[in-house]
Amino acid sequence: MHSTVPAGKSLGRRQFERDVPRLKSPEAQLGICPACADQVAVPFLDEETQPLATVAWPKTSEEARMMKKLPLAFVRCVNCGHVYNSKFHYEEVPYSDKPNLMFNQGTGWSKHINRVCNLLLEYLPPDPVVVEIGCGTGHLLQALAKQHPNGRYIGFDPNVEFQKVGSVEFRGELFNPSQHIAELSPDILVSRHVLEHLMNPLGFLQTIAVASNWTRSTVRLYTEVPCIDRALETGRIVDFYYEHNSHFTTNSFMSMFRRSGGTVEMLVHNYNHEVLSGLVSFGSEHRTIDIAHAAGSHREAARRAKLNVGQQLSELFESGSRVVIWGGTGKAAAFMNYFNVDAERFPLVVDSDKSKWGTFVPGTGQQIVSRDELLSNPVDIVIIPMQWRARDVAEEMEGAGISCREILIEHEGRLIDFNKDVHPY
Repeated sequence: MHSTVPAGKSLGRRQFERDVPRLKSPEAQLGICPACADQVAVPFLDEETQPLATVAWPKTSEEARMMKKLPLAFVRCVNCGHVYNSKFHYEEVPYSDKPNLMFNQGTGWSKHINRVCNLLLEYLPPDPVVVEIGCGTGHLLQALAKQHPNGRYIGFDPNVEFQKVGSVEFRGELFNPSQHIAELSPDILVSRHVLEHLMNPLGFLQTIAVASNWTRSTVRLYTEVPCIDRALETGRIVDFYYEHNSHFTTNSFMSMFRRSGGTVEMLVHNYNHEVLSGLVSFGSEHRTIDIAHAAGSHREAARRAKLNVGQQLSELFESGSRVVIWGGTGKAAAFMNYFNVDAERFPLVVDSDKSKWGTFVPGTGQQIVSRDELLSNPVDIVIIPMQWRARDVAEEMEGAGISCREILIEHEGRLIDFNKDVHPY
């Protein structure tokens, strides 16, 4: 195209803005990207509503016209380029009632399935365990079983019934990585045209990674999704409908793999560049398991602490000792709720902050009163729930002339004597 600006003349700003459309500043919005977990996206299409496009199957024209309209609010992640429906809700799609079939009768698609089958055969050990997530009618598993009959093949899909067809076992349920990887010890997982339907595909892959690391076994995942690279290049819009929450570019697909903690072994484009296929292996990242073990240990310690401290509190009440809780909100309130410090057994709660006097402990209901209450009505035992502030409180008590027999704090799952026992506070 040739310029219409006369030689020696410049295009003025106002004329330029009139003749050349300019985009406004992007309407950035917060939202967690399903592929890379970045939290900023911009509108990709104008928001509108449409009915389900692939799994509703209305039986009459009237039923079709009366279908529920669902929001299409597609945005694009500014980090990885992923496109997703920011108002998608998985429960709106009846996957347990209707299968989600994709080009199963097409000649080109059949050739693609054969290529996938041959590719997977290269990665199978002599006696493989192959699990397909969202197996549909199980045609891929049956093709693999025919080529490699010594294996075990299990397909998960909420739309199938529990049954066994030859060497292929069908389970009518959703695949749970935490449960089923430990149960089945799969050599390879297959997930074809599933991730684009999930609200959180990255989280699903990360769950597979953690489950694989936990069993300390290498698990490969072969997954394929529709690729929108060409849709973006050509300006297509019909690709974007409700059942597909996520729309992967090559970059966003790779970003999801990188964020999942796996090792990418293969990435290819298939079916005329309309499908992305990838193979990623999990099971070599043990740092996550160290953290998981630490979390589990903390949970068990908390359970023991609730039993131990609860028993000690009961003994204090039964002994007839006069007990006060120092602090009525925040960590102190959490302490009282965790350890069932009820108002009937432990009615006295004091606080140094006068703005809290006359208010009540959340959950347990004791009225919070001034610390000076302890001058006229001394107690035997002061329990300080906030361990890190215990020394400040003890010094405040000494300065105010408040005395007691013991100051107790919780440490390593027991109430201990702040002044006599060993602790880091």
